[in-house]
Amino acid sequence: MESLKGHLLVASADLADPNFRRAVVLVTEHDDEGALGVILNRPAETTVAEAVPPLAELVEDEDPVYVGGPVDQGSVIVLAQFDDPDEAAATIFDDVGFVSGDADLDELPEAIRQARVFAGYAGWSAGQLDAELEADGWIVEPAIADDVFGPSDELWSDVLRRKGGPYALLATMPPDPSLN
Repeated sequence: MESLKGHLLVASADLADPNFRRAVVLVTEHDDEGALGVILNRPAETTVAEAVPPLAELVEDEDPVYVGGPVDQGSVIVLAQFDDPDEAAATIFDDVGFVSGDADLDELPEAIRQARVFAGYAGWSAGQLDAELEADGWIVEPAIADDVFGPSDELWSDVLRRKGGPYALLATMPPDPSLN
């Protein structure tokens, strides 16, 4: 299968795993060995300033840490939109990439336009994501910077509406259809 790096995985309505219910995942790596990504629409109650004070200068005041996924939630991942993508530790798409773990945090705010901090990530072993895609567990859509750094509360619906067609109708589904 072609690499989905730089694409979004939008949880289908049938995806039962509570870690991914109505999740939108940015795929940061996808090859024969597996896939990695971060959930874009799971803000924690803890702010970046509270959890990781040295990173507070990279984000807006009171920005939350995002729960990037169920794997290694003690790890910190910072995604940023770089003025020069060559400054990224690794580029995911366009000018969006990872902030290096050894980046000079005093100089970094001038090298980036915006950033988001994640705790943990989502991971799939070899062939696992491909099997979930074949079972229609995910809807794939190319990512744009606003997906990564914009408001996350309606991201699931917003991406489905952007995809259009029958997905635009799915976007109107309430979080719990049984209460409709």
